[in-house]
Amino acid sequence: MSTHSTGVRDIFKANGSGPVEYRRVYVWEMPVRAYHWINAIALTLLCITGFLIGHPVKLGPAQEAYQQYWFGWVRVLHFAAAYVYVFNFAARLYWGFVGNKYAKWKNFFPMTRKQQREIVDVVKTDVLQVKMHGEISTGHNSLAAFIYFFTFLAFCFQTVTGFALYSSVSSSWLPQMFKWIVPLMGGEFAVRFWHHTFLWFFVTFVIVHIYLAFYHDYIEGRGTISSIVGGWKFDREERGR
Repeated sequence: MSTHSTGVRDIFKANGSGPVEYRRVYVWEMPVRAYHWINAIALTLLCITGFLIGHPVKLGPAQEAYQQYWFGWVRVLHFAAAYVYVFNFAARLYWGFVGNKYAKWKNFFPMTRKQQREIVDVVKTDVLQVKMHGEISTGHNSLAAFIYFFTFLAFCFQTVTGFALYSSVSSSWLPQMFKWIVPLMGGEFAVRFWHHTFLWFFVTFVIVHIYLAFYHDYIEGRGTISSIVGGWKFDREERGR
């Protein structure tokens, strides 16, 4: 599908501030949208099963291990979701080089003055609940993109520590690649502690991410929520001021 904007335009009064022109723009390509939703499902499963592994609960009366394998299924689901999560992330890394301008890696680093000013503007908007004064990026705003970069680093940390822990029970080549992490971090207890601690980073991130997605959809009116389903956003240009 073409990444150029369509010719569909709507002009109307917005809060009495003058005419506003909306231009429909194809922002999120299919691989980016697929990555988002696959990652959302895998991350949800990893958080739930990871919590249960760290804080196991008792289901039903006490029985022999061979009579109740539910916790084994929790671990299987955790490992399966981890593989999906890792290879899905690898695909996103690749698409950061070949995708459209909204998917490029340069968006995640606030190197320009324009990006830095937008970060300050978005912080004021999100924290102080004031109106955004500067230009709004069509793709990720600069603050969100910069936070996603740190989230990607957290993804890598969880991948490394998770497969390091898995290496003690699996002879597969992928977990064995990270076996050396265990002695480097001081043993399995330390690796498990940090792996479980970072679970709460992702829980916090998901809550804040969902809230801000709906909040910016409301204050910007450009289809932030629907764009991650269909790929289209509305680029707004206010005139007549």
